[in-house]
Amino acid sequence: MTSHPPKDRAESVFEDFKPAMSPAEANVEANRCLFCLDAPCITACPTGIDIPQFIRKIATGNLYGSARTIFDSNILGMSCARVCPVEVLCVGDCVYNRMGQAPIQIGKLQRFATDTAFSAGWEFYEAGAPTGKKVALIGAGPASLACAHRLRRFGHETVIFEKRAYVGGLNTTGVAPYKMKADRSVEEVEWVLGIGGIEIKTGVEIGRDIQLADLERDFDAVFLGIGLGPDNHLGVPGEDLAGVEGAVEFIERMKLAPLSLAARRGVVVGGGNTALDAVRELVGLGVSDVTMIYRGVESGMTGYQHEWKAGKVEGVKAAWRTQPVAYLGEDGKVTGVRCVSLDDKKQPIAGSEHTLPADIVLVAIGQAKLLAELKALDGIRMDRSRVIVDQAGFTGRPKWYAGGDLANGGKEVVNAVAEGRDAAIGIHAFLSGGAA
Repeated sequence: MTSHPPKDRAESVFEDFKPAMSPAEANVEANRCLFCLDAPCITACPTGIDIPQFIRKIATGNLYGSARTIFDSNILGMSCARVCPVEVLCVGDCVYNRMGQAPIQIGKLQRFATDTAFSAGWEFYEAGAPTGKKVALIGAGPASLACAHRLRRFGHETVIFEKRAYVGGLNTTGVAPYKMKADRSVEEVEWVLGIGGIEIKTGVEIGRDIQLADLERDFDAVFLGIGLGPDNHLGVPGEDLAGVEGAVEFIERMKLAPLSLAARRGVVVGGGNTALDAVRELVGLGVSDVTMIYRGVESGMTGYQHEWKAGKVEGVKAAWRTQPVAYLGEDGKVTGVRCVSLDDKKQPIAGSEHTLPADIVLVAIGQAKLLAELKALDGIRMDRSRVIVDQAGFTGRPKWYAGGDLANGGKEVVNAVAEGRDAAIGIHAFLSGGAA
């Protein structure tokens, strides 16, 4: 049995930013699709879902077939329908954009089909005949889940090791609650586990409870799906003040437990997608004055522009070309952020220091990479930020494969699913007598 987060967790106050479609709405939208033969939306999807096919099946009333088409490519299609940045993926490449018309709402149609399948309890897959081979997977996030599910279809035994009490990875602990809540992520994992034979051991940390050498000895192959590590910090004075914390850490607390937030002024440091999630979450939790500090300009921020547009609508302010130099506080609690303005070369401007009041500061400037443990394994290809793999997820060391944020540096859930699925195909080839 998997553990479910408590019902009174802080994220429960949020409502869906993109509400689900009704059957009538889905039918109308599906019948707008041109069912392109050479559909650019398919190419734009990292998992390569046959989008015109699944939409056509909605239009003809074949919801079972529609969901099956989605899950054949993306077993986590239910969560991806909610969390994918479709504006820059499938919807962004819909041919209607080139015609000056509203694109097909592919994400909402995918959610309609997959939610229907989940509610109906449809099961599409069975485990393959046992092969006698056993694969260890580290981390219970989207990459490992997609990998384990496909390996079970091939008939291989799978064991997932997860250090947390909850499964689902960032789908459970990190996705903005106005996109998907933690309990829905856990429910999806339980649906994926319905294929049978995927064992999950929670509360097990690699390097503490079990060693990489043990996995190499006891398993026929190992998949690394451990994601990224703790929040990075700036290394400026005042980081130990109460109220200053990493954005990823804060989001996890907010999603998994009750949270008392006695703050009316919030500052988020960073300009990526985690920063954009954090500012919108602070607003949703009742912080009335929220400012995002970014050392670049609006057009150069790494976060998606459609997410920033939503943040601005919700009242978030931004301080562009601004860099924190210290956190100020009283009685051990943060009261403000001391900042300096930057020129167009991102150099401090003399005399530009100023203070932004803050009761809470969230730092969203990236996460540490969990590579130290892997350095003991000769042959695994790594650079400073990630494990380097080929298209089959092979790391360079026999038996060892990887996917998700550890290998791609921090992309989307759908990328992790695609990489986990493809690594399973590579592992199967290896276990069947291939070279890797």
